[in-house]
This record gives sequence, structure tokens and C-alpha cells, in this order.
Amino acid sequence: MKDVLGMLSDLRRPRLLIRAARIGAQEYRRVPHLRRVLGFAALPRSGVALMRLMEIEAELDERRRGGDAAYSVSRHVEVLTAMMGEARLLRSAAELARPNGTTAAG
Repeated sequence: MKDVLGMLSDLRRPRLLIRAARIGAQEYRRVPHLRRVLGFAALPRSGVALMRLMEIEAELDERRRGGDAAYSVSRHVEVLTAMMGEARLLRSAAELARPNGTTAAG
């Protein structure tokens, strides 16, 4: 089974959605953004949050592809932005946890 970051890297979405989310991710602040997207008072750890965000995003993408009138492109960008921000935090935590500061390449 793939890890959450591997699953994230396999996502294929329209270029414009990804570009907008990347711009938003530059200003990502975990507490306000994640609280707004997930609606939790106590925020989950990054891995758990990322899994939930991926579930939400999959539902949004299904609506987008189906032409659902309730689909919100701004909500989709907001969720993708949070996904990118959480993935960055998860990668940073994994790098800090590596012994002797080694990288994945060696």
C-alpha cells in the first residue's frame, strides 16, 4: 500500500487548479486554514489531516467531473492548498526525524 505522500503525488488535476493551489500554499498557515477546511477545534496530526483532506478533495473532484451545480472551484482550491501545505509539513517532519540529517537519496 502506498504512503500518503505517494498517493498525493499520483493525483492528476487540471493545471489551473494546481497552479492556484500552489500560489495559496505559499501563504499556508496550518491553524486558520486547516480549521476552516476541516472544521475541527483540535487539529489532527499532519498525516491524519492529509488523509481527510484527500477524501474531501476526491469528493470535490467527483463533483467537478460530474458537472454538479453544487461544485465550488474556490472550495476545491482551498482544499488542494491545505493538502499541499500539510504535505510540506509532513515532509519536513520526516526529514527532521532522519538520523544524522541524511536525505532520502543517501
